[in-house]
Amino acid sequence: MERLDPRARSDIYGLRINRAPDPWRVRIVPYGSIMLASALPVLLIADTMPLLPSFGLLLLLAWRMVRPGLLPLWAGAPLGAFDDLFSGQPFGSAILLWSLAMIAIEVIETRFPWRGFWQDWFTAGVIAVIYWLASLVVSGASVTPEMLMVAAPQALASVLLYPMIARMVAGLDRFRLSRSLKID
Repeated sequence: MERLDPRARSDIYGLRINRAPDPWRVRIVPYGSIMLASALPVLLIADTMPLLPSFGLLLLLAWRMVRPGLLPLWAGAPLGAFDDLFSGQPFGSAILLWSLAMIAIEVIETRFPWRGFWQDWFTAGVIAVIYWLASLVVSGASVTPEMLMVAAPQALASVLLYPMIARMVAGLDRFRLSRSLKID
């Protein structure tokens, strides 16, 4: 077995000394990722209705469930306002619905503090489907069975994409908390 030179070993461990997460990255990554996800569906424009689910809402739910104490309860209002600017929904709909989603998660979290991945997935799926239905109602369109059939894949995609989005949020959280070189 090959032994490392003591100087080389100290260099390896010396690279880890005096490092701390970048304070800007710690604060900006959660909010920036949610805002970027809110703007993402604009890239695929459909004639009558959006094709993609609300990625901003899914990222908000994932950040709230992966890192429970990170986003304050009131964060749904300003992030929902940003989403309203890009979604085409009447202004205030995402503000209300995202705030209600944050309150619902808070109530569930206080009621079931021992939650796991399956409960998080179920909770996010139920909130995403309720958000989808409420968005259809608030949009002013007549809710017909045909409209529900055409928009149902969007709700199904919201439920099925949550595990991948939660995994992506976990990776973003690792990046957010990774240590950067501190220069004095």
